[in-house]
This record gives sequence, structure tokens and C-alpha cells, in this order.
Amino acid sequence: MIGIPLPVVNVEQKLWLTASKAFVTIPCSSLGGEVQEKMADVEGLTEARQVTVSSSPAPGQFHIKGCAHLDWGMKNRLSRIIKPDTGRTVMLAVDHGYFQGPTSGLEVMEETLAPLIPYADCLMLTRGILRSSVPPGSQVPIVLRVSGGNSILSELSNETWNVSVEDCIRLNVAGMAMSIYVGAPHEHQTLAAFSDLIDAGYDAGIPILAVTAVGRDMVRDARYLALASRMAAEMGANFVKTYYCEDFPRVTGTCPVPIVMAGGKKIPELEALTMAYKAVTEGAVGVDMGRNIFQSDSPVGMIKAVRAVVHYQEKPESALKIYKDEKKSSGINNKKRAVTTSKKK
Repeated sequence: MIGIPLPVVNVEQKLWLTASKAFVTIPCSSLGGEVQEKMADVEGLTEARQVTVSSSPAPGQFHIKGCAHLDWGMKNRLSRIIKPDTGRTVMLAVDHGYFQGPTSGLEVMEETLAPLIPYADCLMLTRGILRSSVPPGSQVPIVLRVSGGNSILSELSNETWNVSVEDCIRLNVAGMAMSIYVGAPHEHQTLAAFSDLIDAGYDAGIPILAVTAVGRDMVRDARYLALASRMAAEMGANFVKTYYCEDFPRVTGTCPVPIVMAGGKKIPELEALTMAYKAVTEGAVGVDMGRNIFQSDSPVGMIKAVRAVVHYQEKPESALKIYKDEKKSSGINNKKRAVTTSKKK
């Protein structure tokens, strides 16, 4: 057997290939030993130059970058998610239960969703929660989670496509979302399934959101996130969800389709608003935020504040006042209700 060029992936090296180490050793009985073959595609690899690209297309073009070539149905669905008047979106991510179960803040989905739906540009969730917990009369667009098969008790990257396009059509979704795990143990499995989903999405006219999932031991830096985001776009994703990081313009500037920032774990409200502000000023078209909204002590106040940042360029400190005012108002109302209830008893 002769040498076959393959990448070497090492988590401790942050998944990066260097020209000096990009080779694979393969048994070669005909040569009486082993052959080390350098990987041609990474030999002499140099860093991409720094670029800054606006999240908005040129005047007169379709308002979502990289999507001017799409059919009318795809553009219409994307326009329901990313609003034409601002070119931005505040997506509410509540799909965590597909691998986490009843996480904090999502114990009773109807109670969580009812007050937040009026302020969300889009919901990202599973078909089970859509059917059981979202009123059919709601006009909020849906980006449906169509991948799964993993859990917090197992290898996170062992995920695949698990919802048919036919069911997505029945549910009238505006988009389909799937995680890809670049550099993880099941990278090939998720990328192959994602490729099949892209074909099915174009056949049905339903946009595809790539979620650049990050495994437990993987580093969320600009090199990795730019790699995963660009790979997703190259495969045909219509928009990409990824994490904010230092040097974020490197991620947004090298991705030819819109980037939506993932909210990530719960952090203090001002920090979350600052992160959202930096993301949209550095090229993202919006956020897909979950825990930083539904785990806040004032979820409605927080989503209102996030909307002010994303759609109206409100500074984080000013947006925080929106959150605090809503929290104060809700607290007074709750106190009044409690007093009224006490008097009735």
C-alpha cells in the first residue's frame, strides 16, 4: 500500500494542521516497511489575510448577502427570518432539550414561550415542541432543528439528520437547522448528512442554517470558527450560526453568507448585550440567543434589550436600562398580584 495524504487532527494542538506535521504513516508491505507521505493540500499553508466585509449587500441587491441567486421561495423564507427593513434578526433558540432534556428555564415550554414569542423574529426549536407548545395561530417564523441522535451522556458529535423534509413542509417552517462538528470524532458523519440536507433543502425551497457545534475539548477561536463557517457555506448553507470570539471579523469577513451569533452559556446581562453589540458591529446579521434570554431573571426585559441592540444599534449600557425597566415593572406587577391574592384569601 502506498502513502495516502490525510490530515492529522490533534485536539491539543487546537485542531490545526502545520506543514511540518501534515503527514500520515501507512503500512506498506511491498516496500518492506512504512511510508510517510506529506499532505499536499497543507504543505506550505499560509494564513488567510485579514478582511473586513459588510454584512449587507450592495445597494439595490437582495438584502441578505450571498443569497441573490436563490429562488423566490428561498428568498421569501429567509426574509421572514432576517428582516428586510433592518437586515437583522433576533432568533430565540429553545431547542436545547433535544440533547439536554428539561434544562433550566425550559421546564414548561408553554410558560417560557408565551411571553417571548411577540418579541422574537424567529424561533429555533424541535418539531416536538413546535407541535406541543407553539400556538398554530402564531405568525413567528420557525427554523426547525432537524438533527439529533446524541445526548449529554454520550459523544456530542455523534449526531445526524433525523427529520424529513416532508415533515418540515407540513410544519410550514422557514428554515432547517443542523449541527456540523468539524474536527470532532464524527466529523465525516455530520458533514455527509449536512450535504444531503442541503440537496433536500434546495429541492423543497427551504433555507438551511448550519450550526457550527463545538465539542467538549474544542477551542472556540477565530481560526476554528472561520474554518467551520466557511466549510458550511462552501457546502451550500444559506446562513451560519457560530460563536462570538476575539477577531470575529475574520469569521464574518471570510464567510460569503450571513453569520448569526450563538448566545452560548448564561452570562451577566450586560456582558451578553455587549457580546451581541460587538457581534453585529463586526459583521453578524443578528443573534440566535437562548439561555441568556430564558434563563434571565427578566426574560422579556432581556429579549427587548437584545432587540434594541441588534435592530437599532443601541449601546449595551442603554439597552441594559430597557432590561432593568422591564424587570422593575414586572416586579411591581408581580408584587401587586401577590398582594391581591393574599387579600382574597
